[in-house]
Amino acid sequence: MNFPLFIARHINQEDKGKRQVSKPVIRIATAGVAIGLAVMIISVCVVLGFKHTIRDKVVGFGSHIQVADFLTLQTSDQHPIFMGDSMLSVLREMPEVKHVQRYAYKQGILKTDNDFLGVVFKGLGPEFDTTFIHQNMVKGSIPAFSDENSGNKILVSKTMADQLKLEVGQRLFSYFIDQDGVRTRRFTVAGIYQTNLSQYDKTICLTDLYTVVKLNGWQTDQASGAEITIQDPNRMDIVEGHFIEKVNRTTDPYGETYSSLTIRELNPAIFSWLDLLDLNVWIILALMVAVAGVTMVSGLLIIILERTNMIGILKALGARNKTIRHTFLWFSVFIIGKGLLYGNILALGLLMLQKYTSLVKLDPTTYYVNTVPVEINIPLIVLINIATLLICVLVLIVPSFLISHIHPVKAIRYE
Repeated sequence: MNFPLFIARHINQEDKGKRQVSKPVIRIATAGVAIGLAVMIISVCVVLGFKHTIRDKVVGFGSHIQVADFLTLQTSDQHPIFMGDSMLSVLREMPEVKHVQRYAYKQGILKTDNDFLGVVFKGLGPEFDTTFIHQNMVKGSIPAFSDENSGNKILVSKTMADQLKLEVGQRLFSYFIDQDGVRTRRFTVAGIYQTNLSQYDKTICLTDLYTVVKLNGWQTDQASGAEITIQDPNRMDIVEGHFIEKVNRTTDPYGETYSSLTIRELNPAIFSWLDLLDLNVWIILALMVAVAGVTMVSGLLIIILERTNMIGILKALGARNKTIRHTFLWFSVFIIGKGLLYGNILALGLLMLQKYTSLVKLDPTTYYVNTVPVEINIPLIVLINIATLLICVLVLIVPSFLISHIHPVKAIRYE
């Protein structure tokens, strides 16, 4: 039988009312561990949810990797690149590629009877993956995009619709200005989307690839580039290495040069901001572990002083300092374990409440989301629990050596 564990269990199960000093100390220590753990779990789950939600939105507009003309990726000008069936086949056969879709951009002006707005028309082909836009639709429906004919239908953001007072089914004129003069097209609003990513919602208007290619005066097998979705976003840089090796610096039939960039390289400001959140999480974790550790150290010292008489009796009966230290460490594990249990209940309860009720709201113009996103990662939560338990027990080893300075004769007479 583990003697220290037996004594610790006996101390933990005895009548708490007989110990007027340790009773509030144990409650404070338990509360300190519980609150610290709850804050750590909530912080990690909120940051994970926030990072992945924003990342998915940015990827939804631009995929993981973009292949285009070198000058297109380096400047704001649009230079056509060959994206015929043969090139699309090459891209689809690259390792770990999940989906490939063409796109083309053209700047234009949306005009109503009372207002106008400069936008960027993004042309999409029939292979366009509508999953992301479908999840962010507000009104209307997504038209069938084509590369062979124009449906004269567009998707606009809620920001554009509010500014121009547009409704689904409304028809409006668009004007395109280039070296050939001014050209006019009449479109019908098929639907309205909202992603809360202001840099996209203020500018991107979706329509047929055929329409944008014709407005740019390009060949039917040309486009601004291709968007590639990969199977594992965490391997984005590795997969891009394959594109750099096999696609970059090659030329198309028109003499243009292929190049590629990841979505992180195309949007460095957003991803740098998301990376800063990791630093905040580490700071919170360090502070909460420190709070829980200090609370447990204070509690252990008070409990040892209160149990001085028992320590003296155990020493008189032949118990070694090591055995008594292990007894109080086991007793501390019971307190920490209870705190971990309460902390998990509190944290998971609040996270589930937010996940299913969206109780806490955010300003989408600042945070890109209108409610606090949460992602409950069970393996990570288990890891936080184990790490908290181990760190708290480790910091208690040093104060437990106070037991070695307690003399049996004086301790037995201690009241």
